[in-house]
Amino acid sequence: MNKKEYLEKRKALLEQAEVLLKEGKLKEFEAKEQEIKDLDEKFEAYAKAQANMNALKERKVVDMVVDMTKQQDGTVASTKPVEAKDEKQVYLRAWAKDMMGQPLTEEERVVFDKFNADVKNAVQTTNEHAVVIPETVRDGIWREAGELYPILGDVSMTFVPGDLTIIKEVNSGTDAEWYDEQTAVTDGDFQLAELNLTGCELAKAIPVSWKLRKMSIDAFIAYIQTLLAEKMGAALAKAIVSGQGKPGPSDPWKPQPRGIVTAIKAEAGTPQIITYDPNAETPDPLTYDKLAQAMGLIKSAYKTGAAIYAKSSVIWGTLALIKDNNGRPLFVPDVTTGGVGRIFGVPVKEEDSVPDGDILIGNVDRGYAMNVNENMTIYTEDHVKQRYTDYMGYALVDGDVLTTKAFAYIEKISAA
Repeated sequence: MNKKEYLEKRKALLEQAEVLLKEGKLKEFEAKEQEIKDLDEKFEAYAKAQANMNALKERKVVDMVVDMTKQQDGTVASTKPVEAKDEKQVYLRAWAKDMMGQPLTEEERVVFDKFNADVKNAVQTTNEHAVVIPETVRDGIWREAGELYPILGDVSMTFVPGDLTIIKEVNSGTDAEWYDEQTAVTDGDFQLAELNLTGCELAKAIPVSWKLRKMSIDAFIAYIQTLLAEKMGAALAKAIVSGQGKPGPSDPWKPQPRGIVTAIKAEAGTPQIITYDPNAETPDPLTYDKLAQAMGLIKSAYKTGAAIYAKSSVIWGTLALIKDNNGRPLFVPDVTTGGVGRIFGVPVKEEDSVPDGDILIGNVDRGYAMNVNENMTIYTEDHVKQRYTDYMGYALVDGDVLTTKAFAYIEKISAA
């Protein structure tokens, strides 16, 4: 059972349990609850075994053949300097051991201090300190987040330290024209503007009990990586869709990337939005014609690379049931395009960050910019009496829409 199968099965069981609870079937709910717990334990055991197997495959025999010496405190350290190519692997284990509260060897301590030189002198307490995440773990977090949230995976994310200014097109102007020698070339109305990406604080704390921390190092790395990918990825995906942007003096929200839907709704007359209301006195359902109309709102240059994003319930409960004017299903199941199917040849992707009932269509790769101003770091804080440790992922990220013409939004009107 791979991770995708596990998540799909767990989601289905949770939906079943919720229905049983609403119907007051407590015994059946408790049985379903135990089934979910058994599934979690089974997948956790599988993940640990897989992580240990991967570690055995990647372990080098030469790493075991080193000169060893006893220190005064009884610890064992290598007398050979660590080669540069092996430092990242040494730091990975040193980082995991530090996160788990385990002592480091002298060799690991030297490498650990070297990688954390920039944050070492920061103001920190005994129970709280910042640690640089190893590249392999950090890359794994971004990769897993993109797999869990397709719209995040489709963004061409940049990693430029500090503020980033991007030149974007405001008005493409008219096309070039033909002239003769006697005719002066007229000025065009092509206009550019700046998109400034600064940095919004993104953080998520994950409490881990000291009992759970006693798992193997490789299992711990996989566990933390997956949790951070899920939690941080959810916030980033939601920001891409509906982030509020930078607040004004009276706005209640915190600084965050500006989302696609926010930018589309801010336009005068909302030209990129199509609405439907299946619950109106005169029903106005989502139809083939409305989907075709929405596709027509996207500028032709952005259609290649576009995708349709919606919640799973909307895809299978609405989109998959729509038929064209000849009675043929519009939705074509197809997992080879990176989604679950196709409509008008455009991949359809399950994306939980899109509001329920709504559908976002567009080219995220070319229509949206996101920059990681400061890459992810982990802060830890021990709670001795409660016997758990907080692991807080922290990063500075910003994003904004390059052009709304790359998107169309189908919005379900809610009953007043």
